[in-house]
Amino acid sequence: MNSDSDLQIAGDILEVQHLLQPAREHPATVAEFVGLARSLAADRAQWAPHVEYDATTRWYHRLRTGPGYEVWLLSWVPGQGSGLHDHGPSSGVLTVLEGELTERTERGVRKLGGGATRVFAPGYIHEVVNDSLEPAVSLHVYYPGLTEMPMHESLQAQCAPVAPPAPAAPVGLAPAAP
Repeated sequence: MNSDSDLQIAGDILEVQHLLQPAREHPATVAEFVGLARSLAADRAQWAPHVEYDATTRWYHRLRTGPGYEVWLLSWVPGQGSGLHDHGPSSGVLTVLEGELTERTERGVRKLGGGATRVFAPGYIHEVVNDSLEPAVSLHVYYPGLTEMPMHESLQAQCAPVAPPAPAAPVGLAPAAP
């Protein structure tokens, strides 16, 4: 007890029922949405049976809905990407469940391995791509539920490059002729 304070609590504070908050059935804060994504990611039985792969387009499946939010499961075969986009008025949590994805923004490139989680606000512009040689699976939580996904092809040149530039020739050596 802090001797500089004259405040003292007598008895068991947990006995004062009106001070206890009931456990929420659904997430309502960013931390709770991240917690939902992590708990789903940790419970493979909830998502793995639903995963499918489609070589012609990104595959997706709505895994769960709640008041004002949606949880989506996406699969990515090598080379598939989202295109540069935002999520309109929705905030989001992206968690990589299997494989590796690359996120590109105007600020740079970030590799996201299994277990990586990204949180983003409305209007956040990014592109997600499977640059690896193996399939990937990701989980996406949107709050409020996803109602739009505007594409931003005109900003593509401002985004980090798809592949790193070729290394420069060593100093003193001329580049090889094509």
